Amino acid sequence: MRLNTISSAPGAKQAEKRVGRGIGSGWGKTCGRGHKGQKSRSGGFHKVGFEGGQMPLQRRVPKFGFSSRKARFRVEVRLDQLTKVNTDTVDIAALVKARLIPKWAKRVKVIASGKLDKPVSLQGIMVSAGARRAIEAAGGRIGE
Repeated sequence: MRLNTISSAPGAKQAEKRVGRGIGSGWGKTCGRGHKGQKSRSGGFHKVGFEGGQMPLQRRVPKFGFSSRKARFRVEVRLDQLTKVNTDTVDIAALVKARLIPKWAKRVKVIASGKLDKPVSLQGIMVSAGARRAIEAAGGRIGE
């Protein structure tokens, strides 16, 4: 087999539709565009969302909210998950190593869900008010 002898399988390549080549082709005269009107003309298409001068839906509907770019890198950790970390100080690196959060997480917040058995020391992690009370009640401390 040589490169100049290779060809596509039969039926794999379909010929491009040639319009405006006579009545017998089935695509003669108007070339499948119908008679008259904007869509029959060359360049006769309007922009996406255009409704003929009527106020488009995109502008009629009220706008609300936004997507925070910081929220994409924020992860929540429950109190009972902190017991799975086997280090003295719990920080983002320790949580990643314990596979509690993904590697891409940049901000972590501990939420008050579940029970905390042992005292933990948090470093560089945000905590909710309820989680703060639970950690301090268990004898742990929270560093900035």
